[in-house]
Amino acid sequence: MVFVPGGEFARGRTHKLPDDGLQWWPELLTDDRPVRKIRVDPFYVDAYETTVAQYAAFVKATKHRAPYNWAGGAPPKGKEKNPVAAIDWNDAKAYCEWADKRLPTEAEWERAARGITEGAKYPWGERNPTKKDACYDTLAGPCDVGQFVPNYFGLYDVSGGVWEWTSDWYEREYYKSAPEVNPRGPGKGSYRVIRGGSWADLPKYLTLAHRSWLRPLERSPNVGVRCVKSFAR
Repeated sequence: MVFVPGGEFARGRTHKLPDDGLQWWPELLTDDRPVRKIRVDPFYVDAYETTVAQYAAFVKATKHRAPYNWAGGAPPKGKEKNPVAAIDWNDAKAYCEWADKRLPTEAEWERAARGITEGAKYPWGERNPTKKDACYDTLAGPCDVGQFVPNYFGLYDVSGGVWEWTSDWYEREYYKSAPEVNPRGPGKGSYRVIRGGSWADLPKYLTLAHRSWLRPLERSPNVGVRCVKSFAR
């Protein structure tokens, strides 16, 4: 795990989208605005997305169900370093707790993913990604973790790879009313927030501010997990 110092940062999207100038009603794609300064406490975060090998150890130790795409419940050979996917929110939560960790809040995820790139579009800056930056827009499935340059804090694959579950419920206008210190998401909802984009997505979904959501019981071949751990003072 790597240490993420506590601090204040500007959460949300500062860059423009092609439809921003259109008079949509209701407004289109505004769930990542307004940009607001928030503060999070320090924490630790896994440098890598949880791998197939790590999740297989969890399944073996706990008899937890395997991802649906593991034939016979066994991890696919040769894919041990792929990020695990096809796990729902409860699976992800159970894995993190077994590892003595927890799911990140959405605010913690963005703090860790941004590093010191305040207001930047991607972990590496403003330019659009190339195939040397991330695993995205491919039909070949996920790449092994850790093959691309890490961000400022030392996290790999925060853009691309697999979407990552967070602990937060999704609410479209949550940013308007969220607490300024350690926001933990709405108290209830129908969807959980996922962040980061995946191997199957176009660049616009890989941005640091982009929010997506999934039903907690859905298991998608491009959604996985990265755990965090609270900092003990």
